[in-house]
Amino acid sequence: MIFTRLSGGKLNIEMIKKYWEDWEAKTLSPHATLSTKSRGRQYPEKECELRNCFQRDRDRILHSKSFRRLKHKSQVFLSPEGDHYRTRLTHTLEVSQISRTIARGLRLNEDLTEAISLGHDLGHTPFGHAGEEALQEIHPGGFKHNEQSLRVVEVLENNGKGLNLTWEVRDGIARHSKTRDLDIERVSGDSLPHTLEGQVVRWSDMIAYVNHDIDDAIRGGVITVEDLPRDCIEVLGRTHRERINLMVKDIIIHSYGKSMVTMSAPIRDATQELRSFMFKTVYFGDYQHTEREKAKRLIKELYQYFLSHHLALESEYHIDFTDKNIDVIVCDYISGMTDRYALAIY
Repeated sequence: MIFTRLSGGKLNIEMIKKYWEDWEAKTLSPHATLSTKSRGRQYPEKECELRNCFQRDRDRILHSKSFRRLKHKSQVFLSPEGDHYRTRLTHTLEVSQISRTIARGLRLNEDLTEAISLGHDLGHTPFGHAGEEALQEIHPGGFKHNEQSLRVVEVLENNGKGLNLTWEVRDGIARHSKTRDLDIERVSGDSLPHTLEGQVVRWSDMIAYVNHDIDDAIRGGVITVEDLPRDCIEVLGRTHRERINLMVKDIIIHSYGKSMVTMSAPIRDATQELRSFMFKTVYFGDYQHTEREKAKRLIKELYQYFLSHHLALESEYHIDFTDKNIDVIVCDYISGMTDRYALAIY
């Protein structure tokens, strides 16, 4: 093995890590984020002998309770009858796959990209868009799932100690969300992730949910292929596979060697139109209005109940309320619920 040759015939764990650090420096794009150049963690700690800092972040997220709960959080469909609809967990895995493909094509850091992908939705509410809407309306200061995802990894996980992730991963998680108009290249610099790996995740999140939500909406009989905007389909493709393949290749072709991750104008415009169609027809369409309103009412009633029943919340959440903002505690508790747990508690 190359590692034993490098260390004189005896395997040295630290040589494995050093080999891959050297490989990063020699192989990745000048625009990539090297693990050896990370800005580090909020709280310094001893490095792992085998894994680089971004690999450790990925593993911490993967083993967290918040990540496991994603399997029982809705993506779009509330309480779907069927085993093949996406959940927040399967969405996260699809984002990770798309992100890694783009990162490899652009010679960026796959480990960093994967860590951001796996952590980007940890703060999402139960009941998908309905749950987030409810907390936006009732929680003082509003609610954004990307900000809550950052709070999960910085404060809430690991019994209130946080995961102590690297700056690059936290930055990517905090800045992964897009505005509904998809002006991803026209927003202020403060809104974009500072790393290209974070920008890759930002695009991959949109590619994943637009396409797999079309797939689920067709499966659920909400729309048909014929309902999709014809001009978009002519540009992007008729099938799930064709559209994702085209979008991924377009990003790689138009971002390679550049200091920003982007799509070509025709593909971006068609994607924007398709995304707008999904917001109007599926995400906030009439087909699920009753279920969405029921979910919002459930979230709001739980919020108001625990706001005035501290002992019940303390018993469920196992947290010390001394010198803490009760609104924040209630929001943390409810946003961390799975769909079925929220129903059971209600």
